Amino acid sequence: MNKTTRNILYGAILIIIIGLIVYPKLPKSETSSTEDSSASSPKLTVEAIVVKNEKLENKVKMTGSILADESVVLNTEVAGKIAQIMFREGQQVKKGDILLKLNDEEIKAEIQKLEFTKKLNEDNEFRQRQLLDKEAISREEYETALTTLNTTNAELKVFKTRLDKHYLRAPFDGEIGLRDISEGGYLNPGARVADLYKVNPVKLDFAVPSKYISMVDVGDKIQFQVDAYDQLFEGEIYAIEPQIDPETRSIRVRAKANNDEKLLFPGQFARIELILETIPEALMIPTEAVIPEMSGKKCYVFKNGKAENQPITTDIRTENRLQVTTGLQAGDTVITTGILQIKPGTELNAIVQ
Repeated sequence: MNKTTRNILYGAILIIIIGLIVYPKLPKSETSSTEDSSASSPKLTVEAIVVKNEKLENKVKMTGSILADESVVLNTEVAGKIAQIMFREGQQVKKGDILLKLNDEEIKAEIQKLEFTKKLNEDNEFRQRQLLDKEAISREEYETALTTLNTTNAELKVFKTRLDKHYLRAPFDGEIGLRDISEGGYLNPGARVADLYKVNPVKLDFAVPSKYISMVDVGDKIQFQVDAYDQLFEGEIYAIEPQIDPETRSIRVRAKANNDEKLLFPGQFARIELILETIPEALMIPTEAVIPEMSGKKCYVFKNGKAENQPITTDIRTENRLQVTTGLQAGDTVITTGILQIKPGTELNAIVQ
């Protein structure tokens, strides 16, 4: 390659390099600039909901325990040898059924003895009364005979009462638990025989924060669940403690629930929902749509293709929504996403859910 050709080649390469450096710095055409500006500023797409009136149940959640409607530890008032056990563990019994018999031979003998004495005293009182009518004896002699008869009757009543205490009877309808005794054993007064439970209905014992006291009343409905089942049970408040606990600042409440299927047992843990009030027409919006401010709360409403600032007041909060009491009306479109990117007057593309 001669010198002239080489100089021409070097010159061409230099021109190409200078062109690559200078070209990007040249001003773009007006059309290109407008197109880029338009492409870089699209409308913001957000999601929104149309507010409407709906039924709202104001609920408070608590925990509680299930109790038997009635329960008692069965025992006897007197001591004695167990002659007969007249129940089975887990048996359903009726009020008044005899459950246990203690040895009563000695006391029955005493009653028989008094029955003979009573007959003798009755005959003596009859003869003395006849003599008194004939004025053959004094009234004092007759009254002595009458007192002897009355004393015998009183002693007889005492022994019959003692005899009845040798029989343990069911105080109410219910189901007997596991027993701690055996026939032939000696039973002392107050010793545990077994437990008796009435479990239909069952009671629910729980505490309600005192701030809700004005909204809780006898007859209010509750719903609850227990760990053993996914089923939702219902109950009704029947009693409220007339004093607030000074330590917990809560008030004890009791409810009853039907247990026909015997799915509920005393001692179970219960998760309870108490319906404080029902609002037939409430405006509810998602909590993420609400923006807290120093002066209160606000949300953005979609109108005429733009976002508008709307101050609101709220009341009841559910798991993921808030009740709006002022500031919105049924039919308003509330923006629920893109809140941090919105300013009043921002043009939007709203997707209404």
